Amino acid sequence: MKRYQPTPKTSRQIGMYVLLLVGALAAMWMLRRCSYEPVSAAREHELSGGDTINVAIEYSPMSVYVYDDTLGGFNYDLMRLVADKAGLVLKFHPLVSLDEALDGLDAGRFDVVAGDIPMTLGLQERYSFTEPVYLDKQVLVQCRDSAGVLMVSSQLDLAGKQVWVVASSPAASRLRHLSAEIGDTIYVNEHSDYGAEQLFLLTAVGEIQLAVINEKTARSMSVDYPDIDVSTAVSFTQFQAWAMRKDEDVLRHRLDSVITEFKSTSLYEDLCRKYFP
Repeated sequence: MKRYQPTPKTSRQIGMYVLLLVGALAAMWMLRRCSYEPVSAAREHELSGGDTINVAIEYSPMSVYVYDDTLGGFNYDLMRLVADKAGLVLKFHPLVSLDEALDGLDAGRFDVVAGDIPMTLGLQERYSFTEPVYLDKQVLVQCRDSAGVLMVSSQLDLAGKQVWVVASSPAASRLRHLSAEIGDTIYVNEHSDYGAEQLFLLTAVGEIQLAVINEKTARSMSVDYPDIDVSTAVSFTQFQAWAMRKDEDVLRHRLDSVITEFKSTSLYEDLCRKYFP
């Protein structure tokens, strides 16, 4: 059996990493220009009787991203279409950290969090979720070595390994359950400053060896990184939805009615074909 040997970083990979981080900052700047209303810790749409909804949106290829100098992303496009039909005004707050977004939701700074958020039982105990907007699962991101050999070829190979996940991501609890299932320790590192895209890039440039993120984000990014493997599933397929506080029943029902209707249209099918090739 071939032994895994890590592939060294190249200046080209590091340069690509820097460029993509610059792209993240550009997307955040563009979103803030499009959503210029002042942010208030009080929920402005309730106090004033208006319909301004503060949306924390995770910066990732699945949520919001810069495509050819234009903002796009499945969650971003879908939320704008749903809001237009529901007569809602959105103010987007782009964030890299899912942990920060959920903290802001708890504190009342945000009304909705859109990102790579599966509807796990653990999260449903803390938050209310909209009608599911798409399906996804969690996968392992790792580099092949120069001979094409993988460090991890099955979930059993994760025993004794260090694995990085986004802080507050359900991937952390999934890996801990998997550790119990295989009867060995998986060392789970939760990063509070980076999102799924940054963990993918840190793996691609060799800063970390293993990360777990959602499959659609992983496959979208792996197109430009032929040495990256995302074929090892860590979870089953899960419903992905937008998170809200438990007391947001009126807003949730309003969004749910539009999402349910929209999912039966050709526009929704077109959106899925665009982002889920």
